[in-house]
Amino acid sequence: MTMPGERPFHDRYRPDPRMTDATASSPASAAPGAAPLPPPPPHGAEGRRVVFEHVFFRKVDDIHFRLDQATQQPLAVVTLGDEQVSLPLEGVRKEFSISSDSPDGRMLALLAKGLKFVKGLRIGDPVPREVLTGDASWNPKEKHRQIAYHRLSIQILGWLAGDEHVITNPEELMQVAGDPTFRRRVNDAFAEAARALSFDTKEQVADLLRDLSQELAYIEALRDEFNAMKRALAKAQVLRKIYASEHSMLATANSMLRLFNLAVEDFDRAFETVDAQTGEIMAALRNLDTVKSYLHKHRDDLRVRLVVWEDLLVAWLDHAMKPGRSLEDLMAATYRFLAPRYMPVDEWVMLTKLQDPGRKPPEALRIRKDKQVRYQRGRMVWD
Repeated sequence: MTMPGERPFHDRYRPDPRMTDATASSPASAAPGAAPLPPPPPHGAEGRRVVFEHVFFRKVDDIHFRLDQATQQPLAVVTLGDEQVSLPLEGVRKEFSISSDSPDGRMLALLAKGLKFVKGLRIGDPVPREVLTGDASWNPKEKHRQIAYHRLSIQILGWLAGDEHVITNPEELMQVAGDPTFRRRVNDAFAEAARALSFDTKEQVADLLRDLSQELAYIEALRDEFNAMKRALAKAQVLRKIYASEHSMLATANSMLRLFNLAVEDFDRAFETVDAQTGEIMAALRNLDTVKSYLHKHRDDLRVRLVVWEDLLVAWLDHAMKPGRSLEDLMAATYRFLAPRYMPVDEWVMLTKLQDPGRKPPEALRIRKDKQVRYQRGRMVWD
């Protein structure tokens, strides 16, 4: 989906672009006259880069890989003349009789899994580490590491005072951590925690907190992206004022904002669930491996859900809120993005019947809680 005013995701809430934007160099990008680049590593090199043997992948122009935003189907996108054509990866495998057990077949399977974590991949790009080693293919910033560590330190203080609660607001966290007495009080709390955990020294508590904060930093980085979503929703509220006298556009704006608000509420619940896992800091430290595994899983789940929002959020945060075709196109694009994800199933089925009464109901997919939605448009499938 192309958004009006689209440009690369902002640094203020973008993960490491080296891994998420799939911008690794390829032999075709070498400067004229430069020494030729070495050939890509073979498939046996742990599949760490996107490499294919079949001639199809070398002959088509500008081939890249992405997920269909509506169906989440992995696609190969190729240029044929002046047009781009999207081909389902499974269709490509069947069309060219690529065995699932062959190097190309295994690479296609890796792509199908890895594309959930990035916006796109090209030949020669690194395969996302989530599907190779389980590690994240992106890194939180230093500020997120500090936020995570200060948050856990403040929870230790709360445990000692008998008033433990989770602070997730970065400004509030840094304000508390900036108190001149903060370090002394934290050291005292670490000493008490060491006794409660039967440790010899308070440094052991500090080590546990640093370990846990490394995993929690990813959640804080993802929270930054969620905060961008909330800013975009707040900015979009002005649509009601802009189109107050245009009943048709006002109805469109209200429908879009209702779905946008459902999305924010859904993510809010997801982050509250994750925060609750570390809400009792002493229990978290006693069960560190279990808590880290839980955070690891939800890190990946949240990343998969948030990566598809990047272009949309940039479009809203950059767009001038003035009536006109550009703003109306952005509203329409946002509605198309949100409807299959957050519209209740009965409304979505009614909408698809109104648009194509004779069409058979397409495949269902669970989106929010226990509700299901049905997709509006079919996709080309190669049998």
